[in-house]
Amino acid sequence: MKRFVLLLSLLLPLAACNKTPAPATDSAATPAAAATVAPPADAGPPPAVPPLDPAAVASAAAIAKSAETSPAPVAGTDYVEIPGGQPYAPLDGKIEVVEVFGYVCPACFRFQPLVRAWHESLPADVRFTYVPAAFGPEWTPWAHAYYAAEAQGLVDRTHDVIFNEIHLSNSLPGEGDKPDEAAIAAFYGRYGVDPKQFLDTMHSFANDAKLNRAKQFMIRSGVEGTPTIVVNGKYRVLGKSYEDVLRITNQLIAQERAARG
Repeated sequence: MKRFVLLLSLLLPLAACNKTPAPATDSAATPAAAATVAPPADAGPPPAVPPLDPAAVASAAAIAKSAETSPAPVAGTDYVEIPGGQPYAPLDGKIEVVEVFGYVCPACFRFQPLVRAWHESLPADVRFTYVPAAFGPEWTPWAHAYYAAEAQGLVDRTHDVIFNEIHLSNSLPGEGDKPDEAAIAAFYGRYGVDPKQFLDTMHSFANDAKLNRAKQFMIRSGVEGTPTIVVNGKYRVLGKSYEDVLRITNQLIAQERAARG
């Protein structure tokens, strides 16, 4: 099924989930502390990380070759130069690539197999970072959950699984569903964390600060939809397809590497 979704995405024009960012104050929503958040007794072991899709790996390799032989990217056509752009985090000698995404976004789900294969082949001087978007009530709980999972060291084990649980098995709340923080906390509880503590972390001061930082980065970078790629805080990548986006990203990475010598 994953391979079918990936191949379908290759045939589609570049799609994005376009939303209006929720105001920064919405991160203080009342947590569902009174809800039952324990995972079901028969939940079983947590889902394993799906394997890399061979078609995505092949596409990532083809993208790298195409980036080496294609004409240099053109501002206004292939990317937007961000006035006064700043990276999401201090570069510390790295070239930063950010993907602004949303778990409930169907376009991000289609993009994920390809971007995962692509970013796993990046050289050591490139830092790839996910930044969750909070585009309204269906998105915001998942943005909180992403940073709570990051604090628990669970992102690598859960990131791809969540996309599949939302968009393939429909076992977690997605776009068009009523937000359900208890279900989200119970899902992470299958990975060995206490669901109640996870829910508390979702609404902690530190978590709210991270979410507000993400919103400020999106506003500063002119992000209006997902998935969106931003390089070094300076370039918002355009492109006509997902493959084209990553080809341009590769070229901008090479451009930044050359600029710093």
